[in-house]
Amino acid sequence: MRTRDVLIIGAGVAGSTAAFHLARAGKKVTLLEMNTKHSIKPCGGGMAAAVQQWFPFDLKPVVDEIITRVDFSWYLADEVVAELPGTSPFWIVRREKFDNFLASQAISEGAEMLKPFRATSMQKSGNYWQVTNDNGEQLEAKAVVIADGSNSPWPKKFGLGPINQHHACTTSVRLENRGNLEEGTTKFEFGLVKHGFAWAFPLSGGVNIGIGSFIGHNGLDSDAVLKQLLPKLGFDPSEGKKQEALLRVWNGHYPLNGDGIVVIGDAASLCDPFLAEGLRPAIMSGYEAACSINNWLQGDNKDLNDYTDTMKRKWGNSMAWGRRISQVFYRFPKVGYQLGIKRPTAPQRIAQILSGEMGYGDIANRVIKRLLFSSK
Repeated sequence: MRTRDVLIIGAGVAGSTAAFHLARAGKKVTLLEMNTKHSIKPCGGGMAAAVQQWFPFDLKPVVDEIITRVDFSWYLADEVVAELPGTSPFWIVRREKFDNFLASQAISEGAEMLKPFRATSMQKSGNYWQVTNDNGEQLEAKAVVIADGSNSPWPKKFGLGPINQHHACTTSVRLENRGNLEEGTTKFEFGLVKHGFAWAFPLSGGVNIGIGSFIGHNGLDSDAVLKQLLPKLGFDPSEGKKQEALLRVWNGHYPLNGDGIVVIGDAASLCDPFLAEGLRPAIMSGYEAACSINNWLQGDNKDLNDYTDTMKRKWGNSMAWGRRISQVFYRFPKVGYQLGIKRPTAPQRIAQILSGEMGYGDIANRVIKRLLFSSK
């Protein structure tokens, strides 16, 4: 049996980011991907341009749209406009194209890709992890990275991430024309969705439309929302193909590593619990996990605990405040919109959060007190 340094389960954004940095550091890396093709992923595809800091190559070739303006609405009216900072705009990508691009960069650095490879069992044997697929093929490595998304069974099995996972209930639609969505503009609609919001992110020649509910899973009537939202955006309500999913969102500080094993991206429940941003934490966690594993394999660290500590400091502490804001905002959305979104300074603050220039901790105390006081 050929032994690798690292096996990475899942070749999406998080897994490919980790693979690139580990391969670039000279490690023997194998990406294990269960899907043979990169199918259409109509999820938002939005990320702060600040993610460029984690790559030595330019991401612009796979950026479909650069967002400089965000339009907010309440029941498709009462609009608020936020101009994003010129130095840190918001980027929109087609996920299938972006994922493939990052995987290709990892392979160009020497990473290996095996697909289809559906991991069905994983166990530690001595100093090595052994991963077996549904055909009985077995691989082993010194370290394993779990990066197979919100449906991953492995974090629970190995006691990684939140004990009690919290999910956003989402519906996504890809439309292959722009409707009336203006160039460089994305939209967030807060009134139509119970305990959540809808969004429209423009693409080159298309648009990703999504609906997310963050409290409970029984109140999302996506058909009713799309029936009202799509005509407002210049589309027929019957257009596009819907995809429904449960997205793991951040739900507390928990270990993200074990003995030679880490969990990253959506599998680690890192998605923003307020605005549902998932790409930035996926990339950040892939990079930080790769750094930690590289140092551990070289003998510079005795364990991988610094990965968990770093993600808590750089992402989790802000998300703890984001979770509190989400719990209040989506229970009292009308108050939240009036006192949060429509407040004179709010568009700028939200723009700074979307662009990665500010964290929730910078605004949390004032926002939560304002919402709680006004909802009584």
